[in-house]
Amino acid sequence: MPVVAGVVGNGAAAQAAPAPEEGSVEGLTVEHRTEPLGVDATQPRFGWRMRSGRRGRAQGSYQILVASSPGRLTAGRADLWDSGRIRSSESVAVRYRGRSLKASTRYYWTVTVRDTEGRLVGSGPVTWFETGLMSTDGVTGWDGAQWIGMRGKAPRSPGAPMLRTQARLRGRVREARLYISALGVYDAYVSGHRVTVPQDGGTTLELLPPGWTNYDARVNYLTYDVTHLVAREQDVTLAAVLGNGWYNGRISEGSTYYSQDGNSLAVKARLLIRYADGSAQSVVTRPDRSWKATDTGPHRADDIYDGQTYDARQELPGWTSSGFDDSDWAETERVPFETRYPDAPLLAYPAETARLMGRWDRRPQSVTVYTGAAGEGRGRIVVDPDRTVTDPHRAAATPVTIGPGDTAVFDLGQNMVGVPRYSLRGPAGAQVTFRFGEMLNDDSAGADGAEGSVYRANLRSAKATSTYVLKGDRRGETHQDSLTFYGFRYASVTATETVTITGLTGKVATSAIRETGTVTTNDPDTNRLISNIRWGQRGNYLWVPTDCPQRDERLGWTGDTQVFSVTGLYNADAAPFLSHFQDTVVDSQTVYGQDKAQFTGVAPSGRYNFPGGGSGWADCGVVLPWTLWQMTGDPSVIERNWPAMTRYLDWIRRQTGDTYAGQGSLTGDWLAPQKTSAQLMSDVYYGYVARLMAQMARAVGRSAEATTYEQLFANIKKAFIRKYVSTEGGTVTVKSSLGDASPIEPGADPNQKTEDNTQSALLWVLKLGLYDTEAQRRALVGHLADNIGNDAAYKAAHPHSSRVKYAENTLSVGFLGVNVLTPVLSDEGRSDLAYRLLHQDAMPSWLFSVRNGATTVWERWNSYSEEAGFGPVSMNSFNHYAYGAVMEWMYAYMAGIARDPQSPGFRHFLLQPHLDPTGRITHVVGAHESPYGEIRSEWRLGDKGTTLSYDALVPANSEATLRLPAVSADSVREGRHPLAGVDGVRFLGQADGVVSYRLPSGAYRLTSRLR
Repeated sequence: MPVVAGVVGNGAAAQAAPAPEEGSVEGLTVEHRTEPLGVDATQPRFGWRMRSGRRGRAQGSYQILVASSPGRLTAGRADLWDSGRIRSSESVAVRYRGRSLKASTRYYWTVTVRDTEGRLVGSGPVTWFETGLMSTDGVTGWDGAQWIGMRGKAPRSPGAPMLRTQARLRGRVREARLYISALGVYDAYVSGHRVTVPQDGGTTLELLPPGWTNYDARVNYLTYDVTHLVAREQDVTLAAVLGNGWYNGRISEGSTYYSQDGNSLAVKARLLIRYADGSAQSVVTRPDRSWKATDTGPHRADDIYDGQTYDARQELPGWTSSGFDDSDWAETERVPFETRYPDAPLLAYPAETARLMGRWDRRPQSVTVYTGAAGEGRGRIVVDPDRTVTDPHRAAATPVTIGPGDTAVFDLGQNMVGVPRYSLRGPAGAQVTFRFGEMLNDDSAGADGAEGSVYRANLRSAKATSTYVLKGDRRGETHQDSLTFYGFRYASVTATETVTITGLTGKVATSAIRETGTVTTNDPDTNRLISNIRWGQRGNYLWVPTDCPQRDERLGWTGDTQVFSVTGLYNADAAPFLSHFQDTVVDSQTVYGQDKAQFTGVAPSGRYNFPGGGSGWADCGVVLPWTLWQMTGDPSVIERNWPAMTRYLDWIRRQTGDTYAGQGSLTGDWLAPQKTSAQLMSDVYYGYVARLMAQMARAVGRSAEATTYEQLFANIKKAFIRKYVSTEGGTVTVKSSLGDASPIEPGADPNQKTEDNTQSALLWVLKLGLYDTEAQRRALVGHLADNIGNDAAYKAAHPHSSRVKYAENTLSVGFLGVNVLTPVLSDEGRSDLAYRLLHQDAMPSWLFSVRNGATTVWERWNSYSEEAGFGPVSMNSFNHYAYGAVMEWMYAYMAGIARDPQSPGFRHFLLQPHLDPTGRITHVVGAHESPYGEIRSEWRLGDKGTTLSYDALVPANSEATLRLPAVSADSVREGRHPLAGVDGVRFLGQADGVVSYRLPSGAYRLTSRLR
């Protein structure tokens, strides 16, 4: 990491510098976010990026100014902090060192950067951040606000609580901020307007704020700038609808805050209004007569799993605005949450919320109307051709009329997550029911209805239904659910009376709101897979990273999170989101973990947590901080989580002692076609997290602890080799048959045995170096290649292996092998096998789902096939991102934008494009916005595969090692000049058909000969 050499002078006294060169400073962030509201950090972290058209230009110093107004952002006038000119190349997570920050205050800042020669690069634009209430006790800064709910409201009784208050304004409003939280979820209104957030140059709605936490360990509040909603009013009205959310549903079964009889919903809010004359006013939630409540409104029922019922006949026009008569409403009462959980802090939400993203709206691609079913068994739907629309352009806009006995099936063309927005016309009292699903039924035994109808068996007990009762408005009615969410591609619509559906839009919700990476190829199947992975991430990054969005689960499974996290951070600006999830993982450790030390299988909540045997899932508590550090370059995540991580490793050591075995694993290599000993998977993960702990300890200066963990890894390795690596008969074998696979995997063949030399076992042995000699390594690579190749000779030699029933060049890994499969192959010089697996579309493979119509990644390799129908219904999600972890390899190897573990955050990185030996992919474009700026890597084959064109972009203040395929160093050229002779480029050597260089920052357009 760069070392700060010291202050070399402030702006007023700095020595004259050389003349400036072209450059700029951009991408200013505070706490890894752009212009954030509600920052509670007392020493927030600043970040920026440097841009320059000159190669090799790097930051030599920076000067940060923080002030109370833009006019004070000059040297000598900055009244909060003038860092002086600091000799340092650091531009990621630079800690604030100025005067104490006040609550509820906007601060302005900028940074000036000079290069290593002292030349001015530029100053960043004037930007800002705003502090939140900067307290954790729920009292300080809240100005008397309390948790309140509707008096006499029984939990889970019909009708969502609606609360409101009205206050007279005292003068000309300068600014207004709303600080709000809920036990449950809320829709907030100020002076008749739903509260929105900025997005894509406009505004959008959040879905289900304030998200989901372990309510017994922390509750989050959110901050909104509502000045524009208050400024022109004489009175201000603050109102909210409360939904059950995660707090009051069976999704939280097993949690300490879960109640069989339900929890009382509550809201806590402070509307802070500041006037032009300097005075201020607060409107706060308190159980007095200023607040009124009712549950007689249109929101009749809501549940995360089951959906929402909305009766438009019971709308209360104007209830969110001033002047509404609420005299017959009930009073409110205090909800004693702090009494029940006095140690649960109330904290500002530090990441991106879940928002409805208009750019990803989905419109119907087809509409099928049917009147029943005909034929034997479940039969086949009887389609009405006059009302069926198959043209996508017409389907998106054509009104559809249905009556009792009719069903309309809308196909949005994409498995998505969010809520429907629909417009209807019909008589008052008509009930329209939208039932959601991911697939259509076929004629297989696994179908749950007539062929062509919407398949819903895989939702298990989740009703996933939106019900709307019309009020009879002749102009039409439009509704959008807000107190639940759905995972769906298809909507099956029925009605009790004749109604016309005039519009339907799938409103996509996600917390992955800013995408930072792309990979595209010339191969349509690979591009479809990439799209499927992206859509899976969008749908499952919703407040917490979930396993699936549709059935009665939707939980933050930690194993899924840790295997996908690198891909997730390549694809999107998700570091604050995943850092917040890590906080939740630590909360779950202390509330639900065994001995308050084991990390849990899910977070938040106690549902499905393992009392023991959590390897691969519990290890997320170590893997995720390491991944965040590696991808962002910010080591603070290590220090913040160090006590929890060491507590976990110490706990494992107490469980297994000097055997150096892992804690055990109930899940093992989850859903793998070839079965590996679950204990072996536990043992390799124990070694893996020990090694990561050693690396993190070194990074933050904990040398003694680093040595301890290095020794722990050495002991684990020795014990592992002794137990599992056999050289009997002169042949090295990984004894992955020693022990059973997962004892809890639904749908598993009870007669299937664990096997030796499974793909997952071999991959982890190679990744961690769990062997004694290079000869053994080569033999293990050979075993892996043979297993993947799975040719007739291999099958003949292994007649009892599960591999016998699968095609050649197929994978056989589960959740704990999928993210190491292709990277290990490429690291071992077998990218040819990685590409064969990528292109394979026979079971099991990534493209098997693509061939069978998938638009997201599936939970099982065989979730569905046209030949065999639906997979085991007990656990069969069609939107599960874990297997999408292959996209990490696409970035790092196929496109060639790879992290250097010794230089976290892409300060130094690798450009290592791996070409496709099959010849199917001949053009790849990859890009990733790193903390230092955009990295690009694009390659294209030409002249029948004999030449390579390569374009790269290395951001300013970073550098890269390029490893480019070429027949010789002389053949690698920029224009007509050998790259080795270009100024600033350093030739590193040539081996095995790859030429290596050290590249300074800049843009490169290269060519090379391959043969």
